[in-house]
Amino acid sequence: MARVIILGSAAAVSDAEHDNTHFILEGETAPILVDCGSNPLGKIHKLGISDESMQDMILTHFHPDHVSGVPNMLMHMWLLGRKAPLRIYGLNHCVNRIEDMMMFFAWDTWPNFFPVTFHRILEKNNAPVMENDDFRIVAYPTKHFIPTIGLRIDNKRTGKVLAYTCDTEPIPPLIDLARDADMLIHEAAGKGFGHSSAAQAGETATQSNAKSLYLIHYQVWNTDPTPLVAEAQATYAGPVHLCEDFDEYEF
Repeated sequence: MARVIILGSAAAVSDAEHDNTHFILEGETAPILVDCGSNPLGKIHKLGISDESMQDMILTHFHPDHVSGVPNMLMHMWLLGRKAPLRIYGLNHCVNRIEDMMMFFAWDTWPNFFPVTFHRILEKNNAPVMENDDFRIVAYPTKHFIPTIGLRIDNKRTGKVLAYTCDTEPIPPLIDLARDADMLIHEAAGKGFGHSSAAQAGETATQSNAKSLYLIHYQVWNTDPTPLVAEAQATYAGPVHLCEDFDEYEF
Protein backbone atom coordinates (compact mmCIF):
# COMPACT_ATOMS: atom_id res chain seq x y z
CA MET A 1 0.00 0.00 0.00
CA ALA A 2 1.06 3.57 -0.67
CA ARG A 3 1.24 6.10 2.14
CA VAL A 4 0.55 9.81 2.38
CA ILE A 5 2.64 11.33 5.17
CA ILE A 6 1.58 14.82 6.24
CA LEU A 7 4.68 16.91 6.94
CA GLY A 8 2.73 20.11 7.53
CA SER A 9 -0.96 20.96 7.85
CA ALA A 10 -1.19 24.72 8.50
CA ALA A 11 -2.26 27.53 6.24
CA ALA A 12 0.12 30.43 5.57
CA VAL A 13 0.62 31.32 9.26
CA SER A 14 2.13 28.26 10.93
CA ASP A 15 2.93 27.73 14.61
CA ALA A 16 5.16 25.52 16.77
CA GLU A 17 2.94 22.45 16.29
CA HIS A 18 1.90 22.92 12.65
CA ASP A 19 4.24 23.53 9.73
CA ASN A 20 2.95 24.89 6.43
CA THR A 21 1.12 22.37 4.26
CA HIS A 22 3.31 19.82 2.47
CA PHE A 23 3.41 16.04 2.33
CA ILE A 24 5.22 12.94 1.09
CA LEU A 25 3.80 10.31 -1.25
CA GLU A 26 5.51 7.02 -0.54
CA GLY A 27 5.06 3.88 -2.60
CA GLU A 28 7.31 0.94 -3.32
CA THR A 29 9.68 3.05 -5.41
CA ALA A 30 11.01 6.55 -4.73
CA PRO A 31 9.03 8.91 -2.45
CA ILE A 32 7.65 12.14 -3.90
CA LEU A 33 7.56 15.47 -2.04
CA VAL A 34 4.56 17.71 -2.68
CA ASP A 35 5.44 21.32 -1.81
CA CYS A 36 8.26 22.28 0.50
CA GLY A 37 7.67 23.61 4.01
CA SER A 38 10.30 24.91 6.38
CA ASN A 39 12.45 21.78 6.85
CA PRO A 40 11.16 18.74 4.96
CA LEU A 41 14.57 17.08 4.91
CA GLY A 42 14.73 16.94 8.71
CA LYS A 43 11.24 15.48 8.82
CA ILE A 44 11.81 12.77 6.24
CA HIS A 45 15.06 11.88 8.02
CA LYS A 46 13.07 11.48 11.25
CA LEU A 47 10.71 9.17 9.34
CA GLY A 48 13.62 7.03 8.19
CA ILE A 49 13.43 8.13 4.56
CA SER A 50 16.76 8.76 2.85
CA ASP A 51 17.12 12.07 1.06
CA GLU A 52 18.91 10.22 -1.75
CA SER A 53 15.79 8.12 -2.33
CA MET A 54 13.61 11.20 -2.93
CA GLN A 55 14.10 12.17 -6.55
CA ASP A 56 10.88 14.05 -7.40
CA MET A 57 9.35 17.23 -5.96
CA ILE A 58 6.08 18.81 -7.13
CA LEU A 59 5.49 22.49 -6.35
CA THR A 60 1.89 23.65 -6.58
CA HIS A 61 2.54 27.40 -6.71
CA PHE A 62 5.01 30.12 -5.80
CA HIS A 63 3.76 31.32 -2.43
CA PRO A 64 6.21 31.37 0.51
CA ASP A 65 4.30 28.82 2.59
CA HIS A 66 4.65 26.31 -0.26
CA VAL A 67 8.20 26.95 -1.54
CA SER A 68 10.18 28.66 1.24
CA GLY A 69 11.91 25.43 2.18
CA VAL A 70 13.35 24.83 -1.30
CA PRO A 71 16.65 26.74 -0.90
CA ASN A 72 17.36 25.23 2.51
CA MET A 73 16.50 21.72 1.38
CA LEU A 74 18.73 21.93 -1.69
CA MET A 75 21.56 23.39 0.36
CA HIS A 76 21.18 20.70 3.03
CA MET A 77 21.21 17.94 0.41
CA TRP A 78 24.35 19.40 -1.17
CA LEU A 79 26.17 19.77 2.16
CA LEU A 80 25.26 16.19 3.03
CA GLY A 81 26.93 15.03 -0.16
CA ARG A 82 23.92 14.13 -2.25
CA LYS A 83 24.75 12.76 -5.70
CA ALA A 84 21.35 11.56 -6.92
CA PRO A 85 19.50 13.82 -9.38
CA LEU A 86 16.38 15.73 -8.33
CA ARG A 87 13.45 16.53 -10.63
CA ILE A 88 11.24 19.53 -9.81
CA TYR A 89 7.76 19.87 -11.38
CA GLY A 90 5.58 22.97 -11.47
CA LEU A 91 3.75 25.49 -13.59
CA ASN A 92 5.88 27.82 -15.69
CA HIS A 93 4.96 30.69 -13.33
CA CYS A 94 6.37 28.76 -10.37
CA VAL A 95 9.40 27.11 -11.98
CA ASN A 96 10.69 30.38 -13.45
CA ARG A 97 10.63 31.97 -10.00
CA ILE A 98 12.28 28.98 -8.34
CA GLU A 99 15.13 29.23 -10.84
CA ASP A 100 15.43 32.98 -10.21
CA MET A 101 15.34 32.47 -6.43
CA MET A 102 18.13 29.90 -6.55
CA MET A 103 20.24 32.24 -8.68
CA PHE A 104 19.91 34.87 -5.93
CA PHE A 105 21.61 32.30 -3.70
CA ALA A 106 24.27 31.78 -6.40
CA TRP A 107 23.67 28.06 -6.45
CA ASP A 108 25.58 27.85 -9.72
CA THR A 109 28.74 28.47 -7.66
CA TRP A 110 28.13 25.60 -5.19
CA PRO A 111 30.86 23.08 -6.12
CA ASN A 112 29.95 19.51 -7.02
CA PHE A 113 26.22 20.26 -6.83
CA PHE A 114 23.95 17.34 -7.70
CA PRO A 115 21.89 17.49 -10.94
CA VAL A 116 18.53 19.33 -10.75
CA THR A 117 16.13 19.41 -13.68
CA PHE A 118 12.92 21.40 -14.02
CA HIS A 119 9.77 20.05 -15.66
CA ARG A 120 7.03 22.49 -16.59
CA ILE A 121 3.37 21.47 -16.23
CA LEU A 122 0.78 22.79 -18.67
CA GLU A 123 -1.84 25.03 -17.09
CA LYS A 124 -4.86 23.00 -18.18
CA ASN A 125 -7.23 20.39 -16.75
CA ASN A 126 -5.87 16.84 -16.52
CA ALA A 127 -2.36 17.96 -17.44
CA PRO A 128 0.30 15.22 -17.05
CA VAL A 129 2.74 15.82 -14.21
CA MET A 130 4.72 12.61 -13.76
CA GLU A 131 4.42 8.84 -13.65
CA ASN A 132 6.44 6.08 -12.00
CA ASP A 133 5.81 2.44 -11.04
CA ASP A 134 3.55 3.55 -8.16
CA PHE A 135 1.68 6.65 -9.25
CA ARG A 136 0.20 8.47 -12.22
CA ILE A 137 -0.21 12.17 -11.37
CA VAL A 138 -2.12 14.84 -13.28
CA ALA A 139 -2.81 18.49 -12.45
CA TYR A 140 -5.81 20.80 -12.55
CA PRO A 141 -5.56 24.61 -12.32
CA THR A 142 -7.27 26.02 -9.24
CA LYS A 143 -8.56 29.50 -8.44
CA HIS A 144 -6.07 31.22 -6.17
CA PHE A 145 -4.15 34.50 -6.08
CA ILE A 146 -1.53 33.26 -8.56
CA PRO A 147 -1.36 30.27 -10.95
CA THR A 148 -1.81 27.16 -8.79
CA ILE A 149 -2.50 23.48 -9.35
CA GLY A 150 -4.31 20.71 -7.52
CA LEU A 151 -3.30 17.10 -8.06
CA ARG A 152 -5.09 13.85 -8.89
CA ILE A 153 -2.94 10.88 -7.96
CA ASP A 154 -3.76 7.36 -9.17
CA ASN A 155 -2.21 4.50 -7.24
CA LYS A 156 -1.29 2.15 -10.08
CA ARG A 157 -0.89 -0.83 -7.75
CA THR A 158 -4.25 -0.58 -5.92
CA GLY A 159 -6.41 1.45 -8.32
CA LYS A 160 -7.21 3.94 -5.55
CA VAL A 161 -7.24 7.69 -6.11
CA LEU A 162 -6.01 10.56 -3.95
CA ALA A 163 -7.15 14.08 -4.88
CA TYR A 164 -5.50 17.21 -3.45
CA THR A 165 -7.08 20.59 -4.11
CA CYS A 166 -4.23 22.77 -2.84
CA ASP A 167 -5.22 26.44 -2.35
CA THR A 168 -8.46 27.30 -4.12
CA GLU A 169 -11.94 28.64 -3.85
CA PRO A 170 -14.71 26.33 -5.10
CA ILE A 171 -14.74 26.00 -8.89
CA PRO A 172 -16.35 23.40 -11.21
CA PRO A 173 -13.07 21.69 -12.27
CA LEU A 174 -12.56 20.57 -8.67
CA ILE A 175 -15.41 18.12 -9.18
CA ASP A 176 -13.47 16.40 -11.96
CA LEU A 177 -10.26 16.59 -9.93
CA ALA A 178 -11.91 14.78 -7.00
CA ARG A 179 -14.46 12.63 -8.83
CA ASP A 180 -14.93 9.28 -7.01
CA ALA A 181 -11.63 9.79 -5.17
CA ASP A 182 -10.93 7.42 -2.30
CA MET A 183 -9.29 10.31 -0.44
CA LEU A 184 -9.94 14.01 -0.99
CA ILE A 185 -7.43 16.25 0.77
CA HIS A 186 -9.05 19.68 0.68
CA GLU A 187 -7.89 23.02 1.99
CA ALA A 188 -9.96 24.71 4.69
CA ALA A 189 -8.32 28.10 5.21
CA GLY A 190 -11.69 29.87 5.22
CA LYS A 191 -14.25 31.21 2.79
CA GLY A 192 -13.00 34.06 0.62
CA PHE A 193 -11.07 34.88 -2.52
CA GLY A 194 -8.66 32.08 -3.36
CA HIS A 195 -9.63 29.81 -0.47
CA SER A 196 -12.40 27.52 0.81
CA SER A 197 -14.15 26.91 4.09
CA ALA A 198 -14.58 23.48 5.64
CA ALA A 199 -18.27 23.60 4.64
CA GLN A 200 -17.28 24.32 1.03
CA ALA A 201 -14.79 21.44 1.19
CA GLY A 202 -17.68 19.22 2.27
CA GLU A 203 -19.79 20.43 -0.62
CA THR A 204 -17.02 19.59 -3.09
CA ALA A 205 -16.63 16.14 -1.53
CA THR A 206 -20.37 15.55 -1.85
CA GLN A 207 -20.59 16.77 -5.45
CA SER A 208 -17.56 14.72 -6.52
CA ASN A 209 -18.71 11.56 -4.71
CA ALA A 210 -15.42 11.38 -2.80
CA LYS A 211 -15.29 8.48 -0.36
CA SER A 212 -13.52 10.40 2.43
CA LEU A 213 -12.50 13.97 3.19
CA TYR A 214 -9.28 15.19 4.82
CA LEU A 215 -9.06 18.85 5.83
CA ILE A 216 -5.69 20.58 5.53
CA HIS A 217 -4.19 24.08 5.13
CA TYR A 218 -6.31 25.48 7.96
CA GLN A 219 -5.81 28.38 10.37
CA VAL A 220 -3.86 27.52 13.53
CA TRP A 221 -2.58 30.82 14.96
CA ASN A 222 -4.51 31.38 18.21
CA THR A 223 -7.21 29.20 16.63
CA ASP A 224 -8.63 25.78 17.47
CA PRO A 225 -9.16 23.96 14.16
CA THR A 226 -11.12 21.01 15.59
CA PRO A 227 -14.58 22.56 14.89
CA LEU A 228 -13.77 22.36 11.17
CA VAL A 229 -14.68 18.67 11.20
CA ALA A 230 -18.25 19.36 12.31
CA GLU A 231 -18.50 22.20 9.81
CA ALA A 232 -17.57 19.87 6.95
CA GLN A 233 -19.91 17.16 8.24
CA ALA A 234 -22.82 19.57 7.83
CA THR A 235 -22.36 19.40 4.03
CA TYR A 236 -20.82 15.94 3.58
CA ALA A 237 -22.08 12.61 4.91
CA GLY A 238 -18.84 10.64 4.56
CA PRO A 239 -15.93 10.35 6.98
CA VAL A 240 -14.09 13.61 7.72
CA HIS A 241 -10.58 13.84 9.16
CA LEU A 242 -8.49 16.80 10.30
CA CYS A 243 -4.94 16.34 9.04
CA GLU A 244 -2.20 16.82 11.62
CA ASP A 245 1.56 16.99 11.14
CA PHE A 246 3.08 13.50 10.83
CA ASP A 247 -0.27 11.79 10.20
CA GLU A 248 0.06 8.80 7.88
CA TYR A 249 -2.73 7.49 5.63
CA GLU A 250 -2.72 4.46 3.35
CA PHE A 251 -4.42 4.51 -0.04
